[in-house]
Amino acid sequence: MSAEGTDGPGVLRPLPWREPDGRTAYVITDPGRPGPVPRRADVTDAVHLEMASVLLGHVGRLADEAGPEELRHMVTELTRSLTDTLRIASRARP
Repeated sequence: MSAEGTDGPGVLRPLPWREPDGRTAYVITDPGRPGPVPRRADVTDAVHLEMASVLLGHVGRLADEAGPEELRHMVTELTRSLTDTLRIASRARP
């Protein structure tokens, strides 16, 4: 997605956080010269992916012995994690 009206090759990048009103936050980036906001977003995305990996490992070990409350908590956390992972993956599409 390119950004109209920028001084150069701008790319509209969704950020891993939301605007105060709940809408997706974006920044216009230059892939050749990432600024501090895109770099911070890259770090946040990497943390989300690592957390997803750790969570998946925990759930795999605990699912058989968990009670209803623990299962609900696991589903909630897996849903959050999958939402983050899909958002990150959507940026990788051409």
